[in-house]
Amino acid sequence: MMKSIFLSMVATALFVCAGWAQFPNGNQISSDNDKKGASSDLRFDPDATVVTHHTATINGKVIPYKAVAGTMPVWDEDGKTIAGLFFVYYERTDIKDKSTRPITISFNGGPGSASVWMHIGYTGPVLLNIDDEGYPVQPYGFKENPYSILDVTDIVYVDPVNTGYSRVTRKDVPKEKFFGINADIKYLAGWINTFVTRYNRWASPKFLIGESYGTTRVSGLALELQDNYWMYLNGVIQVSPTDLGIERGSVTASALRLPYYAATAWYHKKLPADLLQKDLIEVLPEVENFTLNELLPAMHRGGFLESGVKQSLAAKMARYSGLSEKTILQNNLSISTNLFWKELLRDEGFTVGRLDSRYKGIDKRVAGESPDFNAELTAWLHAFTPPINMYLRNQLNYKTDLTYNMFGNVWPWDNKNNQTGENLRKAMAINPYLHLLVQSGYYDGACDYFNAKYNMWQMDPSGKLKDRMFWEGYRSGHMMYLRKEDLRTSNESLRSFISKAVRAASQPAKY
Repeated sequence: MMKSIFLSMVATALFVCAGWAQFPNGNQISSDNDKKGASSDLRFDPDATVVTHHTATINGKVIPYKAVAGTMPVWDEDGKTIAGLFFVYYERTDIKDKSTRPITISFNGGPGSASVWMHIGYTGPVLLNIDDEGYPVQPYGFKENPYSILDVTDIVYVDPVNTGYSRVTRKDVPKEKFFGINADIKYLAGWINTFVTRYNRWASPKFLIGESYGTTRVSGLALELQDNYWMYLNGVIQVSPTDLGIERGSVTASALRLPYYAATAWYHKKLPADLLQKDLIEVLPEVENFTLNELLPAMHRGGFLESGVKQSLAAKMARYSGLSEKTILQNNLSISTNLFWKELLRDEGFTVGRLDSRYKGIDKRVAGESPDFNAELTAWLHAFTPPINMYLRNQLNYKTDLTYNMFGNVWPWDNKNNQTGENLRKAMAINPYLHLLVQSGYYDGACDYFNAKYNMWQMDPSGKLKDRMFWEGYRSGHMMYLRKEDLRTSNESLRSFISKAVRAASQPAKY
């Protein structure tokens, strides 16, 4: 999840399914687990799971399901275990024929982030306690998620190496096996192949969902699974996508940020009165049109842009961004995101959040060119960390003394040769079943909504795949599902997308 802020902040079992004992609450757990828990050594078992049984009321219907929580190995080329990935697998138990039952494999990003965010914040059967706009509340805890997609698809949440409870098994395992764009894709594809085989899901329609850096991951996995494991997907879902390795250049990247600035300024009521009288969805097309047809070509003229034209552009940018013409001209029409987050509410003594600009922060000094901290991220860590630890231990009976890494050390990370956007295009071109859904929050300043649209435009220059590509925007930020109304509508969108892609699978895969 959340690409560069996670990169900067990360410097930084267990049960065997045998010898079942029945617990009063109906959950099942291995009877020999207490022996392991009694050891004074901190142990990690890369291949052990625990199973519990539950029900959830989703869309007004009671859904029975089992949860498998535990680890499964990553093997090297010689078949030796080099890591164990922690996962939680939810399988609906009142459907016996899995051949038409979809399965969705879920990743968050970072790249050093666990899958916790979408797990207990978005698509899973339980939901953390937050208020309707996504802010932390006490007491911490969790409840049923009435909007979960478990009614239409089984789900597995995967924590890559060093995130969640996932760990390497030996200190001498090279980091290069895991920590890089293409290494990450390679070992996770092998792990998915093992999971699909172990849990007998080869016949099932398959979907990948990723958030933030997870979109880089799942876009690359679509082709890796297809090319090297002959596993063909029905859908890829990108939540708050990164640039997917699609080149922009500094000038283009700068210009494309303006619609996000406009959305944030509209939310904080920093736009002119005539724009504030309009709904956000009415304002943004006007800003997008200006960005593409006026600002972008003009900025490519750089220092040779006529002064009168430059002044006129600065006036329009000020109108749409909530910043002053003076600030825009002093920065040669190119406003960095850091400066915007610091400047927009400077006169009020606040900064705005990076990943969700609805959040406000307070800096030590009003002066400066960037915020002291990311207000939204600290709020999210505050909200998510207690319930995921409580849920895994108390509800899923997964007991370990390991630390659940919300973020883990994955450095150094190799960012070279990022072709994931092109890889997804190839996978879609080869596989007529494969569909793409993109979901974005208008107030996300890290992976902004207009750049998500730009990805789609550039990924398929022929236009021949656009009928299988869909984009949707929401009135929140990076994790748009934290806002209750967007949680409902975004899950309903997933439900519709999965249904459409599976229906397409009943037709022959041909052009």
